[in-house]
Amino acid sequence: MTSTDQTAVTTTGTKKACVIGGTGNLASILIKHLLESGYKVNTTVRDPENEKKISHLKKLQELGDLKIFKADLTDEGSFTSPVSGCEYVFHVATPISFTSQDPEKDMINPAIQGVINVLRSCLNSNSIKRVIYTSSAAAVSINNLPGPGLVMNEDNWSDIDFLKKEKPFNWGYPISKMLAEKAAYEFAEEHKIDLVTVVPALIAGNSLLSEPPSSLSLSMSLITGNEMHLIGLKEMQKLSGSISFIHVNDLARAHMFLAEKETASGRYICCYYNTNVPEISDFLKRRYPKYNVLAEFEECLSSAKLTLSSGKLIKEGFRFEYGMSEMYDEMVKYFESKGLIKPKES
Repeated sequence: MTSTDQTAVTTTGTKKACVIGGTGNLASILIKHLLESGYKVNTTVRDPENEKKISHLKKLQELGDLKIFKADLTDEGSFTSPVSGCEYVFHVATPISFTSQDPEKDMINPAIQGVINVLRSCLNSNSIKRVIYTSSAAAVSINNLPGPGLVMNEDNWSDIDFLKKEKPFNWGYPISKMLAEKAAYEFAEEHKIDLVTVVPALIAGNSLLSEPPSSLSLSMSLITGNEMHLIGLKEMQKLSGSISFIHVNDLARAHMFLAEKETASGRYICCYYNTNVPEISDFLKRRYPKYNVLAEFEECLSSAKLTLSSGKLIKEGFRFEYGMSEMYDEMVKYFESKGLIKPKES
């Protein structure tokens, strides 16, 4: 695409994007950013009749031209109409289940099938310039390598043999993200589709959803004390080697930046801050003294063995805007508004 074409798109106001999986936290924030930037947006949901699940999307329709389509990752032809006429397709949807007894059936196969179904629909449209697929740091950072001091970049992939052998907590999720991303690149290369993948760290910050997404629940577990989420956070560090964060607004901005940046290609890690569980606890105790913050942890959590590097994304010209304070201030405010946390008794 030439710069002349780009100007024409901007001035005629015909920019149009499709966000796959509009009921998710990142997807809804991305839709908000796209609408505020003048895009017309199509989004897909599995059940448009579920008022609770799509209430935030109905509110977002006040910001601009947002159309909601029914589509399912496992239904091959269901994405043809939503992607039609769009310049960019953001594939944000992913099946996730912390309690799945059959990760192959519940997460891995649907994730692979889903990304191929979306890309196949993109093939039938002559308007699409680029597909942006949301992967996960879980596809990069899980390995059996000794630390500390490891720096992970876009050349790294998680160790699938290690995951299949050890079967750690929620092992199906990293395998699903890794295999789906690899399948996407294989398909895109074969069919000459311009594909870029964003590899986010743990998503923090605000939410438009009526119930907290799992990423925010994990991040807030040191304050909420929720046992399942707390185990999840600890296991994440043991498995991934660190707790690494990105604010959802920065992540949405990075998706748009990489869609529109002509020189962008391949994978981009999107991570602002690398830390560990005890450091997060210390930070929370200082910043929110009115809350009980969990403070006793196993020795193995006292240091992170690796960091995720966003050097490639920064080199492309992207700048992060939100730090840890903003991330947690917004999460605390959100959880307070939902009545999910209460100050300690004096």
